[in-house]
Amino acid sequence: MGVDEYFLDHIGEDDMLLYFYVNRNAVIIGRGQNPWAECNLSAMERDGVQLVRRITGGGAVFHDEGNLNFSFIAGEKRYDPQRQLGMILDAVRALGIPCEFSGRNDLLADGRKFSGNAFCSRGCVRQHHGTLLIDADLTRLQNYLNVDPRKLQAKGAKSVRSRVCNLSQFVPGLTRDQMLEALKLAFGETYGPYIELQTDNLDEAAIAPYVEKQRSEEWRLGKTPRFDLEIENRFPWGNVQLLMTLRQSRVDEISVYSDAMDADLADEIRSRLLGVAFGSAPLAAALRASEKEQLHQLADFIAAQNL
Repeated sequence: MGVDEYFLDHIGEDDMLLYFYVNRNAVIIGRGQNPWAECNLSAMERDGVQLVRRITGGGAVFHDEGNLNFSFIAGEKRYDPQRQLGMILDAVRALGIPCEFSGRNDLLADGRKFSGNAFCSRGCVRQHHGTLLIDADLTRLQNYLNVDPRKLQAKGAKSVRSRVCNLSQFVPGLTRDQMLEALKLAFGETYGPYIELQTDNLDEAAIAPYVEKQRSEEWRLGKTPRFDLEIENRFPWGNVQLLMTLRQSRVDEISVYSDAMDADLADEIRSRLLGVAFGSAPLAAALRASEKEQLHQLADFIAAQNL
């Protein structure tokens, strides 16, 4: 994950990179999530499962060696999520597996999800990374998450397992290496001749700060803040939890957690509410000053609470 972020900061605006990596026994949470609320940290510690926080939004996933992760990193001129997802679908179809794009960020086979995707940007560079379930243990994520039942109800499903699948269910014996070769072939057919980058030639000294950030407890865990008031609701686009500390009838401190796909959403909510007079009307008005529809929906919810 450190190398993944390093590429985001060091790719030129005319470049296109496809990077693959594998995590062993790790729960990967979205940038805006609260691990103390989302994860069973004691069970993870007991089983030797790492906690990793990615730089993109969205919810938690479990990675093991049956899961291949990919990351497209490109200048905005070459960045095209639909083309990138189409390339992934071409590779999977080349293995004889019918598949399709669904919703905002999922790839499905036989109506079940085998790939989730997330996105972010820095300056003129964009990133789109995702998972490919090849032969992963689909039972383990449930062991380490405190799953919000409202999320399952919103998706109309009783079980996470019923909504996901491994590609090896369609091609018995499918390996990570076979999937990787299909992806490389599809990349060449989509983008033309390419140079295969050897990661052992990268600047380890330049990458080290990114690795240290990923390892740090400050990045992975953050802090459980003291707060006077909690406001939480699940919207169609994700859950939002606001933890507010009040002083002289104003929002003196606020922590915002969300599994929304927009990785910057939590930061914008925090910046708009910090220092605002406490009460439904002023809080809602501060949020409605944003152009984002998600913040307008949050404003409507807060306005209805009669704070």
